[in-house]
Amino acid sequence: MSVGDAFDEWAEAGKDRGMEQRHWHTAKHALGRMPVEDGDVVLDLGCGSGYAARALRAAGGAGRAYGLDRSPQMAANAREYTDDAAVGFLVGDFQHLPFETDSVDHAFSMEAIYYAPDPVEALRELCRVLRSGGTFYCAVDYVADNPHTAEWDDYVDVEMTRWSRAAYREAFREAGFHVAEQEAIPDEEVEIPPAEAFPTEDFETREAMVEHYREHGTLLTVGVVP
Repeated sequence: MSVGDAFDEWAEAGKDRGMEQRHWHTAKHALGRMPVEDGDVVLDLGCGSGYAARALRAAGGAGRAYGLDRSPQMAANAREYTDDAAVGFLVGDFQHLPFETDSVDHAFSMEAIYYAPDPVEALRELCRVLRSGGTFYCAVDYVADNPHTAEWDDYVDVEMTRWSRAAYREAFREAGFHVAEQEAIPDEEVEIPPAEAFPTEDFETREAMVEHYREHGTLLTVGVVP
């Protein structure tokens, strides 16, 4: 199944809002660090419900916010969730972005870059559209250093690239970015049941769930265009 088809199904089933709620736990901390200034053009790659573009506008900085998704239904849903004329949603390919060179000030992505057929090429394309000094805040949970994400391949019927923390840094540099920072943002909001409630559908032990959410959390890699 293609990425677009898979996410069309999820959007039609209303799963986009659930994804937004889960991602927001850590995404808001990454978004809050972005150096967006008044009038800046920002891009959310793999926008889903469009929450990041809406948040960047609501924070009072971005002059224009775009969300791009491979799924037409995700983009259609995202358009319905806002009446802000300065927020736009597009359907597109991560490796062929519909933006001019040096036309975007900052970019964000949450749980999306690894769906690109060639994530390094997607990073190169981001490097092309971002201006000099522009940043890319890349947030992912699906990381090789986190053993609890290995099984995601079993229930997500699309191809994904599972990089380690070190591989993300290497790929950013290969694509032309300077790596400004990299760190794990813990999810402090997911409720973790007491030990006697385990095993659950997703975790054998409470310790495993704590490790996944509180220790590994979301990996944030920040790239800067020279």
